[in-house]
Amino acid sequence: MYKVALFACMVGVAVAQYGHNYGHHEEKYVDYYAPPHYKFDYSVHDPHTHDVKKQEETREGDVVKGYYSLYEPDGTERIVHYTADKHNGFNAVVERKGHAVHPQNYGHSSEAYYGHHSGGYSGSSGGSSGYSGGSASSSSSYHGHY
Repeated sequence: MYKVALFACMVGVAVAQYGHNYGHHEEKYVDYYAPPHYKFDYSVHDPHTHDVKKQEETREGDVVKGYYSLYEPDGTERIVHYTADKHNGFNAVVERKGHAVHPQNYGHSSEAYYGHHSGGYSGSSGGSSGYSGGSASSSSSYHGHY
């Protein structure tokens, strides 16, 4: 009887150690090469900074599709639809909506900013400084297509 009880205890320890399948350990298979799948989107609408943009994208395996849009400083909206895959590479179609509005002055004069005329440099020593005063201004504009 003692031997039977000892054998039962040993079997109980083995079952507790290895589970109920009596030593047969089942491994879980993890596929590290599974094709990626995801979908995400976000948007920003900040009235203080006038930052308005959004994006959506999906991926199924090696194929990515999506779009993003944003408002440019000139008032137009840029919309980009894109796709990417290993056969065709990255392809994008850019669309612009609206009419660009550019201000007349691309800077500010010191007179308008400070409320008085700055006039230029005049040295207090009686000598010549090489600069006779005056004012400089610059402007730039782009008249092409983006």
